[in-house]
Amino acid sequence: MASLPHPVPPLSQVRWRPLAAHDLPLVAQLEARIHAAPWSERNFRDALSAGYSARVGVRGERVVAYGVLMLAPGEAQLLNLSVVPEARRLGFGRALLRQFIGNARELGAEQLFLEVRVGNAGAIALYESEDFICVARRVAYYPPDRRTGVREDALVMRRDLGRR
Repeated sequence: MASLPHPVPPLSQVRWRPLAAHDLPLVAQLEARIHAAPWSERNFRDALSAGYSARVGVRGERVVAYGVLMLAPGEAQLLNLSVVPEARRLGFGRALLRQFIGNARELGAEQLFLEVRVGNAGAIALYESEDFICVARRVAYYPPDRRTGVREDALVMRRDLGRR
């Protein structure tokens, strides 16, 4: 008896690769659409020039996720992890986060830090589920939201890279 084919999980449809210079205009446009205080194209270009680990996830012909990881002796800092709104809750953010965790661990980092807006409950839940813990709060850390003018606090989260 034949069975119906199982639907292909969306995560398997994503091709992960390093962020390239030709991606920067599009990634900056996505960033402006996603974030209240977005990185500029120049911020991304500077990250590439500095040698930071930067990746994109491409589904079909569309970038659906991207991020930037900075490595320093003994530690790493996740500077940006973004998923386009129409592709959220499909596992892309977790997949990219795990790539960065593995990358940081392989390059000798013992801990990984990140900052997240206190109002970003989805991201906080993701990070907590991946063993990040809150270690500090930065009051009025983010630039004013271009829509509201409000400066939001950041939670500083840390993950020990000796686990998992």
